[in-house]
Amino acid sequence: MSMRSVDIERVRALALFSGAAPDTFDSLITGGFLQKFPAGTALLMEGDPVDFLYVLVDGLAELQGTWNAKETTIAVLRPVSSFILAAVVLDIDALMTARTIERSDILMISGEAVRRAMKEDAAFAVAVAEELSGCYRGLVRTVKNQKLRGASERLANYLLAEQLSQGGGATLVLPHEKRVLASLLGMTPENLSRAFSNLADYGVEVNGPEVSIHRPAVLDRLAKPDRLIDSHLRPST
Repeated sequence: MSMRSVDIERVRALALFSGAAPDTFDSLITGGFLQKFPAGTALLMEGDPVDFLYVLVDGLAELQGTWNAKETTIAVLRPVSSFILAAVVLDIDALMTARTIERSDILMISGEAVRRAMKEDAAFAVAVAEELSGCYRGLVRTVKNQKLRGASERLANYLLAEQLSQGGGATLVLPHEKRVLASLLGMTPENLSRAFSNLADYGVEVNGPEVSIHRPAVLDRLAKPDRLIDSHLRPST
């Protein structure tokens, strides 16, 4: 499937590709292909060799990990974002399963082409290093969030961040199923339900996927957002 010029421009605008030489970017895009996937499609399974760098152009994708018949959500990706970069750079097996949550357009770029471009284009190699550094810092934030905060505090911070990303209104819409949200926050669905119940005392009202925050200052005092944990408080670096 050929890419529209508007989609090429969106991919080009990603920090990973924006500094690459025109010839480098053209070779990566020309050698890749855009494909539509229905919801629930497994793009790759953890433990599989990684042949492609994936770029989510449209839709929603989930990164998961499994162990001993258990699974957890590591990240939920929105357009436009790349994923599985570390495995591509190292040319090793994936540590995560990637699956579409809704119908998605995915650009698949040859991993070999990415590694070759890193050797030939210093600006692109630096961009790859910066992207991986940002991912590492994001991982540290996630670990701190899950180890230092209780369930209600994690949920409170998530809701405040989501409220901000949706324009700051009193009511927001949860972008994922509650099952996915629970896993993303390191909880069971039952723990998530209890956390929502606990937040009722702080002015949080839940109606299906809609969440209203009636007392934001009170919720903020519970959440205690911290710029060294919560990336929405400052640009991620």
